Amino acid sequence: MTHIDAGAELDPVHPVALPRSRPGGLTGAEVAERVARGQVNDVPVRGSRSLGEIVRANVFTRFNAIIGVLWLVMLFVAPIQDGLFGFVILANTGIGIVQEWRAKQTLDSLAVIGEARPTVRRDGTAVEVPTNEIVLDDLLEIGPGDKIVVDGVCAEAEGLEIDESLLTGEADPVVKRPGDQVLSGSFVVAGGGAFTAARVGREAYAAQLAEEASRFTLVHSELRTGISTILKYVTWMMVPAAIGLVVTQLVVKNDDLKDAVARTVGGIVPMVPEGLVLLTSVAFAIGVIRLGRKQCLVQELPAIEGLARVDTVCLDKTGTLTEGGMDVTALRALDGADEDYVRRVLGALGESDPRPNASLRAIIDAFPDTEEWRCVQSLPFSSARKYSGAAFSGGDGEASTWLLGAPDVLLAPGDPALAETERLNEQGLRVLLLARTTRDLDDPEPARGAHPTALVVLEQRLRPDAADTLRYFAEQNVRAKVVSGDNAVSVGTVAAKLGLPGKAVDARRLPADRERMARALDEATVFGRVTPRQKRDMVGALQSRGHTVAMTGDGVNDVLALKDADIGVSMGSGSEATRAVAQIVLLDNSFATLPSVVAEGRRVIGNITRVATLFLVKTVYSVLLALLVVCWRVEYPFLPRHLTLLSTLTIGVPAFFLALAPNTERARPHFVRRVMRYAVPGGLVAGAATFATYLIARHHYTGAGSLTAETSAATLTLFLVSLWILAIIARPYTWWRVALVAAMAAAFLLVLTIPALRDFFALRLVGPTLPWTAVGVAVAAAAVLELVWRWIGRRFPV
Repeated sequence: MTHIDAGAELDPVHPVALPRSRPGGLTGAEVAERVARGQVNDVPVRGSRSLGEIVRANVFTRFNAIIGVLWLVMLFVAPIQDGLFGFVILANTGIGIVQEWRAKQTLDSLAVIGEARPTVRRDGTAVEVPTNEIVLDDLLEIGPGDKIVVDGVCAEAEGLEIDESLLTGEADPVVKRPGDQVLSGSFVVAGGGAFTAARVGREAYAAQLAEEASRFTLVHSELRTGISTILKYVTWMMVPAAIGLVVTQLVVKNDDLKDAVARTVGGIVPMVPEGLVLLTSVAFAIGVIRLGRKQCLVQELPAIEGLARVDTVCLDKTGTLTEGGMDVTALRALDGADEDYVRRVLGALGESDPRPNASLRAIIDAFPDTEEWRCVQSLPFSSARKYSGAAFSGGDGEASTWLLGAPDVLLAPGDPALAETERLNEQGLRVLLLARTTRDLDDPEPARGAHPTALVVLEQRLRPDAADTLRYFAEQNVRAKVVSGDNAVSVGTVAAKLGLPGKAVDARRLPADRERMARALDEATVFGRVTPRQKRDMVGALQSRGHTVAMTGDGVNDVLALKDADIGVSMGSGSEATRAVAQIVLLDNSFATLPSVVAEGRRVIGNITRVATLFLVKTVYSVLLALLVVCWRVEYPFLPRHLTLLSTLTIGVPAFFLALAPNTERARPHFVRRVMRYAVPGGLVAGAATFATYLIARHHYTGAGSLTAETSAATLTLFLVSLWILAIIARPYTWWRVALVAAMAAAFLLVLTIPALRDFFALRLVGPTLPWTAVGVAVAAAAVLELVWRWIGRRFPV
């Protein structure tokens, strides 16, 4: 490698001092001195909310403030049972804090497992250290796939090429030479070298980027955005309804002040869908914990939701469908080449690359270096060019230059060696060509005129779990597209062995136009000889057709596509760059974990959509009841204790179980529309039926204590209608869903039959006429609900 001893100077574009570099790096004493001065990269690799931030986020919400004030009022003017809703809020908030804290601990512990440990040279020895222990002027060694974690200056370079596209948007790799700036946030695509840290800590751009991008977050999610939209509309509905209710109960009726206040609060509290936000947070947090147990690191929580919406998965063959290792199964000399000589060349090529990829590692294992060859120049492998090379001075003084890579890239069309390559590819084997060239490696086209010398046949190891995973995606109507840099025929054969049929296409023949490319992607399943830029273009083409795309990969050639995909999934053993940009990291490198991630996302989205309807039905009927009370100028039918009982039995407890139940339905778009199209008619029917029973009861009962009987009749109707709504939402039925609905009905029956509970909740059904009238109104309302919801499902499908 080439070394420099640069004095301090300023770069004209990026004004940082160019530090003095020593080949052995800093000494232990110099490291300690810099740590003492605070010149350390002390920004954590992963950010997550502290316990205080979690508590504040769960406690200090708009709706908690409303409920809290109303609760304090109730504690002064009414019995404790009318303040039960406050204790429910406390319990819900506590559950949210505990679950998010558990999720934080899971995330942080997994982040430590998947944390990058750069190689730093100190006291002449290369050691791996955590990113936050790098100090100013440290000498960091880098190779293919490594991310540049701090800003610095190149000190050593051997064919070093760095991709700065994540910073500049330019996809072409930049060749780096000693003295050049290297920018944090970029990554190595070819070659190797070392650089001296010039900016550390918060001064380095990558540290700021990582701190923001990796933070525990619940934002940028269609689900949460939809809930926020719903809550905004709820707030607007609440304000006029609550004002009208206050005026009616406190001024118009001239009732007892405490009773009027209690009924006013009873009308306002159920308008707040406070449990909806909580359940969403809990569902996400529990999803993180469940996936964490399977060694799946969710770097951004909405990724759970995003993967549930995916309809197309782009799979990189190497490391995803096949295991990382390969074996050399045959060596076929061409044109009478001496096989022993070829073996020595291959051994020398393996020795020339300090960071060999999987193919070259297999060659190193099969053909050890004889140390007769001295490498004078090397060209590292690049996914864009599909080959590597080296120039040697042999033991006999003969100089030679060799290339090793894809036969269909190195050879001209029609070359006889391509026919043999094609035949081997059809067997699912990977073939590399060894070719001798007369051109220098720094020539713009070193492969032109190369003479084929031998074919190296490699066998890839299929992942034992890949076939089952592909079968799962097919059953779930998720299309799988294999996108690989290898030969299309070989990749197609591997895919067919795994049960993934379909047309194999050479990506070099794909049209550049996005629309035409999208059509080609729809028609085929397997794509070979795909360049990193093409992978990115293919993701964009699929997205342009309305597809939600997930991209899996582990190599540096996958970074751009992972970044642009809706969901990027990286293997834990993948390059540091892929792990940095992916939303999901499979730490155990198991492709079989993906179905669990998809299932977890579908469980969260499907169940939250289901239970959101329950919460919003309550909001709608509460607002309607308040408006009807204002128009008729009557007492509000319920005390807070009644609605606490109803909410607990028909919403709170059932929603908790429904939100955590299995659900394999693929997430569909238009969350707000899908929820509101059922919640609005459901709430209107429930509110109208309840108020009708209330008015009938007011005409039926007279005298002292009649208000309790009227309230009880209205409570019975509202409970039965709400129970029927729960029964509809719980479909399709399983034994435990039926048991859940039956248990809620039994609990309400206990309240009506046990004197202590009946008195506690102020429920008293008087005579046979009104209770049966309440039941009849509820049955009629349930029938209307069935008809309306079925009509909506047919008339306005989503």
